[in-house]
Amino acid sequence: MRILRAADYRRMPWKNGGGETTEIAVWPENAGLDDFGWRVSMARVERDGPFSAFSGIDRTLSILEGEGLRLAIAGQPAVELRGEGDPFAFPADQPTDSVLLGGPVTDLNVMTRRGRFKHAVRRVEALEKTEIPSDAKVTMLLCHRGAVDIAVGTEAGRLGELDCLVLEGSESVSARAGRNASLFLIEIYEAG
Repeated sequence: MRILRAADYRRMPWKNGGGETTEIAVWPENAGLDDFGWRVSMARVERDGPFSAFSGIDRTLSILEGEGLRLAIAGQPAVELRGEGDPFAFPADQPTDSVLLGGPVTDLNVMTRRGRFKHAVRRVEALEKTEIPSDAKVTMLLCHRGAVDIAVGTEAGRLGELDCLVLEGSESVSARAGRNASLFLIEIYEAG
């Protein structure tokens, strides 16, 4: 069990230079934007414009702060992503333009290299003590808002806002969140 603290995340420019991203975790460790197997990050979007293209990458986007985004992905009808809406998956190598729906947003990006890894992202509720099983290669629990007490086997800890628990191998997480807490479960699997 590893806990990544929000204060320690690496900040870096977007691939297209249009803003800044905050990298939560990447594999292999210290991989760059063109050679990661998987990557989890947050980005602040302050104006309308194109998304960075990532060849051979599948991406899931969730809104953490702000009203939302309208995404226009090549060959598909436009989609609106809202703050409390479901995460949205799409190919990161398709031309994608975004329009803000009422001001800047912060989003959560989960990306995996197609053919090597695949991923799933969902919101979880844990107001009471909740067991969150996972059979993924890597399981992450991101505390979006509030705080959550967690336990894995005999190890225990607490996630504050934007802290992230990382588990390697199939494990079950016991979680108990405060009333206003919001959590994301991120599961990364080997493809095939």
